[in-house]
Amino acid sequence: MKTFTLPPLPYAETALEPFISARTLSFHHGKHHQAYIDNLNRLKAGTPFEDAGLEEILTGAEGALYNNAAQTWNHTFYWNCLSPQGGGEPQGALKEAIERKWGSFEAFKEAFSAAANGLFGSGWAWLAKSGQELEIIATPNAGNPLKEKKEPLLVIDVWEHAYYLDKQNRRADYVADFWKIVDWKTVSERF
Repeated sequence: MKTFTLPPLPYAETALEPFISARTLSFHHGKHHQAYIDNLNRLKAGTPFEDAGLEEILTGAEGALYNNAAQTWNHTFYWNCLSPQGGGEPQGALKEAIERKWGSFEAFKEAFSAAANGLFGSGWAWLAKSGQELEIIATPNAGNPLKEKKEPLLVIDVWEHAYYLDKQNRRADYVADFWKIVDWKTVSERF
């Protein structure tokens, strides 16, 4: 049986401070992300997905197996959307595509932030691509655009464990700080 393991963070736990604390990263990555991986490994045993890759499980499974596969994928993707050298704005083709779709980067940022702040309960806000068309998608719980055959480019985790230790119930403050650490270089490469 194929076993999934927790990938290391692409930066030190202290690297995103003061926007996301080392304490939050320690819990979020080391406890929450690890729990999804442990559950995924347990749940896929004895199923047709026992030796499947993560995206195959995410796009083909349902129920608890899907939820834990999606949360495993979503978290790994989220860590790689952030950088201690992040922030600012995208450049090149991605910036042009955003401006074509939303009129300006600021308008995109406002729409994305509204999707993240407006999601009731837990979930994710995504910038995704379908063909060459960009869209903002808010997914509850473990939702992922791959399930709809759309390509994720950027995500923010709006489950409370992503921000509660630092911001308590102030999700809007967390979303505002997110823009200061977005790794636009990586997002642009995905585009």
